[in-house]
Amino acid sequence: MQLKTKILLLAILPLLLLTAGVTLVALNQARALGEQEIQTFERNLIASKEQALRDYVSLALTSISHLHGHQDLDPEDAQAQVKAILRDLTYGDDGYFFVYDDNGTNLVHPVQPELEGHNLIELTDDNGTKIIVSLLDLARSGGGFLRYQWLKPSLNRAEDKLSYVVQLKDWEWMLGTGLYLDDIAQEVTKIREQVNRNIRNTFFTVLVFTAVTVILIVMIGIAFNVHEHMLADAKLRDLARRSMQFQISERRRFSRELHDGINQLMVSVKYRLELAQSTLKKQQSGAEEHLSKGQEVLNDAIREVRQISHDMRPTVLDDLGLLPALKSLLGEFAERTGVQVELDVDLAQRQLTEEIDITFYRVVQEALTNVERYADASVLTLKGYWNGNSFRIEIRDNGCGFDLTDKIRSDGIGLRNMRERIELLGGRFNMESTRGGGTWISAQLPVELYS
Repeated sequence: MQLKTKILLLAILPLLLLTAGVTLVALNQARALGEQEIQTFERNLIASKEQALRDYVSLALTSISHLHGHQDLDPEDAQAQVKAILRDLTYGDDGYFFVYDDNGTNLVHPVQPELEGHNLIELTDDNGTKIIVSLLDLARSGGGFLRYQWLKPSLNRAEDKLSYVVQLKDWEWMLGTGLYLDDIAQEVTKIREQVNRNIRNTFFTVLVFTAVTVILIVMIGIAFNVHEHMLADAKLRDLARRSMQFQISERRRFSRELHDGINQLMVSVKYRLELAQSTLKKQQSGAEEHLSKGQEVLNDAIREVRQISHDMRPTVLDDLGLLPALKSLLGEFAERTGVQVELDVDLAQRQLTEEIDITFYRVVQEALTNVERYADASVLTLKGYWNGNSFRIEIRDNGCGFDLTDKIRSDGIGLRNMRERIELLGGRFNMESTRGGGTWISAQLPVELYS
């Protein structure tokens, strides 16, 4: 793993761990707080129902107060009238009053009249609560509330019910009424779902913010990485330029040493041999033939040294510049091959640097070598012009061309050398060729980088 990747992970992992820890604590606290609020809401609803039950029972007691507790009335007649009043006293869809005697026998039940006259002392709900026994105990103790399950008439199924009972002491009756709690359960369920939904939304919001933060960190890291790569590329280009300058200076020095040192010595030897040959002619000696051959070999050596010196660093390029050097190179090429050459180079705007001069010269030199060896061309065109802040050279011939899919030809040493020379200075190299359609080469270098 690279050092930059490790640093990026060291920046992201603590953030993720901290975010995860804070999110967990916040979600747990939100869930606990939501549950407390739900319980408080439920208690408040039940308290409001308890108050309503007290009011209903108080209303019932008021409605029968003129019959209950009067000694001058016949007890049986008074009780019958009370029963009739309570049977008719209902409220809402499921609100009614019920009456039991002290033994657990039902005396009044408006919605389930079939229960009247039956002893329900052993009645138990699904939770194991002995309903009538518990209600009678609460009534005897002065009244109270009981939560149990009972049939809800409008739904025809058992639901949680909260009842409030009191005792009619003179008759030892238990009077009570109740409200069903299914609406409270529904409200509590809705609130709990809303709380859970809010917690989920909070979690996803934190997740999104965390993801965005991580993405920003990664993007900033990538931006720094790209910036560093750009700086490294700039340094590499500068190093390549300096390396090329060093090579150019070394080639120039070596070329001059060949020309001014070895070449001059060999010329001096040639003169001495010519003098010896002239002297021997007068004496009619047989050494004349050997001296002639030595002179020929020395002439060949001198030409080879001059050619090496010219190839390493053309003197005309140093003395006169790129355009005269190209004219000289193309002239020699046309004289040697018989190919018709057309040259159109415009360097009027500004002077090219030394690195660009030698690079273009070598590219053209390599291209001419390829044309001479492989193209079988009769016409060659070389154009040079400014393209914005870059200088561009195009070479086109009408030779046999080749297929660019042929890797052996398109990846040859000569073409690769041209491409590498151009790309080393941050330029662009392009080539097009078709069989029978000739070859086109384009080389472009940005001048502003090296001016």
